[in-house]
Amino acid sequence: MSDTAIPASGRSLADIHEEYDFLDADERYRLLIELGRALPPMPDALKTEATLVRGCSASVWVYPVAESDGRLQFLADSNAAITKGIVALVLAAVQGQSAADVAAMDIAEALAPFDLKNQLSSNRTQGVPNMIALIKEHAARLAG
Repeated sequence: MSDTAIPASGRSLADIHEEYDFLDADERYRLLIELGRALPPMPDALKTEATLVRGCSASVWVYPVAESDGRLQFLADSNAAITKGIVALVLAAVQGQSAADVAAMDIAEALAPFDLKNQLSSNRTQGVPNMIALIKEHAARLAG
């Protein structure tokens, strides 16, 4: 995502990182929780086996919505506050992009400055690659 593209949450990944970089560990947890709370609600009807991210310690659901202009927005939810914040961080990297751009994007690289593996327990980050894979799979399918 370019630094100028703003996801549905109103905050670009670059803006979030700028704030994240200046915080200590406890404040980073609070920021992640805040990001998760800011996600638009995901209807329970969309929380299905098809939208469930496998391999997460918490339940995580991700559902793509193709906008009329071809850009993607993702609805997502988790039953754990920190995990939901990680979901929001991942989505900040892809919201508002075209399906083809999301399918081609190196999302893990976009998240690398956050150093999540060293900032959070492995329990909290173990499902991130699976979440990224599901997002890219949805995007590739929608890109045709």
